[in-house]
Amino acid sequence: MTRMYALFTATLLAISAPSFAQAAREGVAAPRKAAAAVVNINTAGVAELETLPGVGSRTAALIVEYRQKNGPFKKIEELMNVRGRGEKTFLKLRPQLTIAGTARAAASETRH
Repeated sequence: MTRMYALFTATLLAISAPSFAQAAREGVAAPRKAAAAVVNINTAGVAELETLPGVGSRTAALIVEYRQKNGPFKKIEELMNVRGRGEKTFLKLRPQLTIAGTARAAASETRH
């Protein structure tokens, strides 16, 4: 039985190995994770906030709850005021966060 298993495993490796080697020769890269989109923390709902790395349903709900209680974020750094969101986590998320395009931001831009 062990001999049959070894033969089966060797056959599978022989069949799959050339395809990996061929892909490497042709420059075919492994599929990459899509770049995360920028999320507006003043308008995003729970589902959109969950697309951020490290943000689950509970954290997303806390962000929405904070926004409802305190009004829209004036600066993205205010996200660190949400329970469980410290500086280290914020710095990882920062490139994917925005507050631009909110009604308050648009109103202040038209005044200047």
